[in-house]
Amino acid sequence: MIKKAENWNDYECIDAGDFEKLERWKEVILRRPDPLAIWPKDKKVNWNQYDAIYHRSKSGGGSWSFKQKLPNYWTIGYQNLRFKVSPTGFKHTGLFPEQAANWDWMHDLIQSRQGKETRILNLFAYTGGATLACAEAGASEVVHVDASKGMVQWAKENRDFSHLQNHKIRFIVEDCLKFVEREKRRGRTYHGILMDPPSYGRGPNGEMWKFEKEVMVLIEKTLAILDEDALFFLVNSYTTGFSSTVFENLFKTCPLPEGKIETGELGLPVSSRDIILPAGIYARWQKQ
Repeated sequence: MIKKAENWNDYECIDAGDFEKLERWKEVILRRPDPLAIWPKDKKVNWNQYDAIYHRSKSGGGSWSFKQKLPNYWTIGYQNLRFKVSPTGFKHTGLFPEQAANWDWMHDLIQSRQGKETRILNLFAYTGGATLACAEAGASEVVHVDASKGMVQWAKENRDFSHLQNHKIRFIVEDCLKFVEREKRRGRTYHGILMDPPSYGRGPNGEMWKFEKEVMVLIEKTLAILDEDALFFLVNSYTTGFSSTVFENLFKTCPLPEGKIETGELGLPVSSRDIILPAGIYARWQKQ
């Protein structure tokens, strides 16, 4: 099943093809590489009408070229949220717009529990899109954990842009597995847990992470702090070589409570023609 992020106004995937995508981030047009866009570009789309383009380097990494000077950052909105966007190294902008499909799902589940305490844990939380979506939906507490101090600071800025300073959000810079283990010792539980583990990574103290070796251990240890009155459990991934069927098998063989399991792809609708740009896979469990 594919979940489309189709409720954006400030973001648009104009076209995708020939290993690139052309996007509108509010009024700014960016042209970036995308390894999944293996089909041809739409010849009716003017691919030279961009404000900045990212060029990959043969030695790794790459750099941006700007047709005109852009601000260091600008903000875009989604529903009641606002996010800082900035072209950074490694082609990223600080936001993955396809994740709005997951934000909407969690938002609706949290709102369905109005009047009940709802604690949410966001692991590998990046710049906080899901954190803010859960807080805005009415979660009693959202705990945001990421090993990158810079990304956590960016998430705090997004909180302020979204005017969510009065919501209970805890920002923590730490290795996610170590944090989960400590929460277990403390006896803390969460009603909703989500994670977006990287393919490779290092914690703040040099802890090594490799997806295929670590993800099952992390899921099992995280499920140990899922509350008895749990609402949802979500894993998202951009790791190449893994299909949603792998995640479905993981969920069916790990100690999840009784409930509904759904797996599939996230996608971005392409506005120039009737195609969808795939953008990661997800596995969801929710209480029935």
